[in-house]
This record gives sequence, C-alpha cells and structure tokens, in this order.
Amino acid sequence: MPAPGDLANLHARGEIVAYFGYGSLVNRATHRTAILHAVPARLTGWRRTWRPRPDMPGFPAALLSIRPEPRAACDGLIVFDRAENLAAVDAREARYQRLTLDIGSVETDLPLPGGLPLHVYVAQTDVPPHPEPPKILRSYLDAVLQGFLAEHGEAGVRRFLEDTEGFGTPIHDDRDRPVYPRAVELSGREQALFETLLAKPRQPDAAS
Repeated sequence: MPAPGDLANLHARGEIVAYFGYGSLVNRATHRTAILHAVPARLTGWRRTWRPRPDMPGFPAALLSIRPEPRAACDGLIVFDRAENLAAVDAREARYQRLTLDIGSVETDLPLPGGLPLHVYVAQTDVPPHPEPPKILRSYLDAVLQGFLAEHGEAGVRRFLEDTEGFGTPIHDDRDRPVYPRAVELSGREQALFETLLAKPRQPDAAS
C-alpha cells in the first residue's frame, strides 16, 4: 500500500480517486478493482438507512443508502482507487448518485491529500418503487457486517446495527443460495456473532 506522500503524488498526477463506503464497500472482499489503499473513517452529518432497491431483477431488495441528518454519524471506509477504475465503481453503484463530501465531515487517522475530492454514492430517489415490500438480503447483510467487523471491530458492528435506520425491514435468508452477486463466506465465529447481535431487540428505526 502506498504511503501518504505517495497518495499525494498520485493525486498531483490525476491518477487517484477517493470514495467513502458505508455498506458493502466497507468489505474489501467485495471490491472488484485493485484499490491502492483504504482506511476506516467516520462520517458526521449523515444517517445510514435501508431503502428499497427497485431495479434488482426478480427480488424486491432493500439496500443501504445515506441521507443528511445534522446530529447523525456513520462508520465506513475511505477507499483510494486508481482514477481509471472510477467508471467501474460507478457501474457497480448503478442507481446511485456519486456526490462529493465535505472533507470536514469525515474523521480518519489518515489525512486526505489536499484538494482530493472524496466521493460517496447515495441511492437515487427518482426511481419507481418495486410492487412488493422490500426485504434485506441476508447475503448482502453478511458482506456488510463482515466488513464492519474487519474494519471497526465488534463495537463497529454494534454501532452499525444501532445507528442504521430501517432495521424493521424483514430479512430474506438467502445465505445458502445468495442473490447478492458479491456474497462472502462467513467463518463460524462471524456467523454466530452476527446472529446473536441481530437477535437482540432494537428500535425499528434509528433515533434522529
């Protein structure tokens, strides 16, 4: 992985992009580009939420997005990628808008190179709803939780479950036959931990 000075040099040559992942992008095993570096981070002023994903063929899936909320915050991962890979990431995040974040809203141990835009993908809201009620794919949730465990530890998994709005949405258990195209394999410890934490009572929606 490059040092911070190397990232600055790559930025000066226009060869690097950065984006903040707050869902499946937190799990490096789901990445399909050869990223340069990644670092855990926390985004303030935004609330993570489950929302319907109308364009997933054959299934009314609910996937993650974020929305502005002044007193909210969410953990995630800043990914440094090659500029030439941005189109591939855009394609992965179809039906999402790529926005630019205020650098001051992000807390991380690695300073961003000066002037480097930090992107984030936010679900489009101008798409028609699926005719069936949405469900959270277990295969997608597994990938997300595994990423948070790796980057933020068990405390980060607990914060994810506490801070994310919309966990009243039903879960579709497709772990054995994953619908999510970037499904991951869980260890026995991961599976037991996630099922224990998911079984604990929580509010249907995160508090505002």
